[in-house]
Amino acid sequence: MKNKPDITNWVCPLPLRNHANIIAGHGGGGKLSAELIEHLFVPAFKNDMLDNLGDSAVLDFSPHRLAFSTDSFVVHPLFFPGGNIGDLAINGTVNDIAMRGAKPLYLSTGFILEEGLPLDTLGKIVETMGQAARQAGVQLVTGDTKVVDRGHGDGMYINTSGIGIIPKDVNIGPHLAQVGDVVIVNGDIGVHGIAIMSVRQGLEFETVIETDSAPLHDLVAGMLAISHDIHVLRDPTRGGIASALNEIAQASKVGIKLDESCIPVSPPVQAACELLGLDPFYVACEGRLIAIVSPSVAEPLLEHIRQHPHGKNAMIIGHVTNDHVGQVISQTGIGGTRLIDMRVGEQLPRIC
Repeated sequence: MKNKPDITNWVCPLPLRNHANIIAGHGGGGKLSAELIEHLFVPAFKNDMLDNLGDSAVLDFSPHRLAFSTDSFVVHPLFFPGGNIGDLAINGTVNDIAMRGAKPLYLSTGFILEEGLPLDTLGKIVETMGQAARQAGVQLVTGDTKVVDRGHGDGMYINTSGIGIIPKDVNIGPHLAQVGDVVIVNGDIGVHGIAIMSVRQGLEFETVIETDSAPLHDLVAGMLAISHDIHVLRDPTRGGIASALNEIAQASKVGIKLDESCIPVSPPVQAACELLGLDPFYVACEGRLIAIVSPSVAEPLLEHIRQHPHGKNAMIIGHVTNDHVGQVISQTGIGGTRLIDMRVGEQLPRIC
């Protein structure tokens, strides 16, 4: 190959230098993912709109601002309790747009299909996507399909991109957390990742653990109707709440302290994590959001979230501090503290 890149000249810390090839951990939402983005993609694509690395970019088309996001879905298996790759793709992009406070409007979709994929399987997934789009009030307005050789596509991959309009006077981003802010999560964590693992590992529990995948734009719109004093919204997908909060702490140059006893984890998910040796802090969610808000509006917002179908188990789980800047600390149930760092590798491969 001509003009082969010389990776020895890349400006990047270990462990990225130790990997001449992409490994699974580069897609896991932890340290390897962050280093790949920071030291390869961001320098190559550098511009002001990309730099803060939010869930979606904010584009200024005065007098309107648009949120624009794209995501790819490679989940295995294609079907899992409570959903499939199709509604996951719709909800994931809708939520990325909503995390900027925007109203999602239009989506595109691209399908990479493996030769031999049953048409019945494709039909079920596409129908589910249509239903999810109608439920979210968005339109799929353009798309593309490619077919790859048998054995090269794992059945199906889906890419979705979306555009939404940000209301006037709404300013939400991962770099806007302030000391004294309150951290809220809208429900039990780790559900989606465990739903995937239960199928993949053939695990059976007393109750079926179904994905929490859901569109959250309606919940966000209701929160903004109460107050615009919402500084950060984030959906904790790959890497769970641990990675999401670390990204916020680093982007905002603040510390975040959690109260572990307040973080909602359902008994089935806790039991599954113990069985599999997983920490629920790092397990992916697909219908959860982290909201970092002014303390003056935390209680009204919490009350509103709990009244919403996707927020019944919402909790205040911590606050923003000027201590341990760029890090997340959790107070344990026995009164000690532990560092909630970003993982280097991949804890749960292929969960979205």
